[in-house]
Amino acid sequence: MLELSFTAADVAYTRFAFSPLWEVVASVWQLKGGVGHDVHAPWLAQARDRLKGYDWRLLHDLVPAHVIPAFLCPPPTAPLPELADELATVRATPDEQVAREVAAIPEIPAVPDTGELAEVIEGYWDRVLAPFWPRVRTLLEADVQYRARRLTTGGASALFADLNPAVTWRDERLFIEHRRVSGRRGLRGKGLLLVPSAFVWPRVFSITVPGWQPTLRYPPRGVGDLWTERHTAPSAALVGVFGASRARLLAELDNPASTTALAARTGLTAGGVSQHLTALKAAGLVSAHRAGRFVLYARSEVAEHLLTPDARKGRPARTAERPFPG
Repeated sequence: MLELSFTAADVAYTRFAFSPLWEVVASVWQLKGGVGHDVHAPWLAQARDRLKGYDWRLLHDLVPAHVIPAFLCPPPTAPLPELADELATVRATPDEQVAREVAAIPEIPAVPDTGELAEVIEGYWDRVLAPFWPRVRTLLEADVQYRARRLTTGGASALFADLNPAVTWRDERLFIEHRRVSGRRGLRGKGLLLVPSAFVWPRVFSITVPGWQPTLRYPPRGVGDLWTERHTAPSAALVGVFGASRARLLAELDNPASTTALAARTGLTAGGVSQHLTALKAAGLVSAHRAGRFVLYARSEVAEHLLTPDARKGRPARTAERPFPG
């Protein structure tokens, strides 16, 4: 059991942040059979397929089952960092720190070069996470909004009450059930950094090493539905703005897809789909990501918000759900 004690200053400095780099690390943990991988099974199947032929062993070997070196996943210093910003921190890690942390984990076979490691992470991200990031980030944003309301209306006790079964708030202290971590820690007036993470479900991960803001990574609400494909009929309003074909393509991009796949699903020609996607990409509504021989198109964060239930007033309800496609 890990016990974190809060002062008034710690409560005041408690904040939220996202971490693309941590999602990389946690997703690797899932690919290696982490607890809860059944929730992510649809994504795992696609990720394994897209990683074929890509040498990502350097990253793979740095994520053992139980302990992850801190230099690989430093707590973000900004609320919404880009992956490039976090990788700059990894590249700047002193060699002696990397060697010391790796030496403390017998399962890691060798000390990596951080520059080479950052390049491997970028390739991994482009193949299996970048196309899905707007979808994941939308889930994380919804959780932060919910928890911010809880904190505003009920204080720390309300914030932590339903965070995770492993987390309990009592007497100005936070108790976190860990299998291998125990002891009492103060937050040193830095507060607690809360990082929602899609790929940690159902566990929580914490870091309390000196030099970083104490951090708790936890699964967001609704993660069980993250990879469910929901067929969405575009609203009349979206059709009026974008046209029927482009609105249909946006609705079909619940999950990243290639031009060929979209043509087969919509009945449009591949050339027509390509022209519409080019226009949507220019408008910032879709993004393109190369995965091996294919280019996958995904909705941008702006488009994700346009197609959320709250944004589709007067629209047909979401209908038949089916598992995330292969």
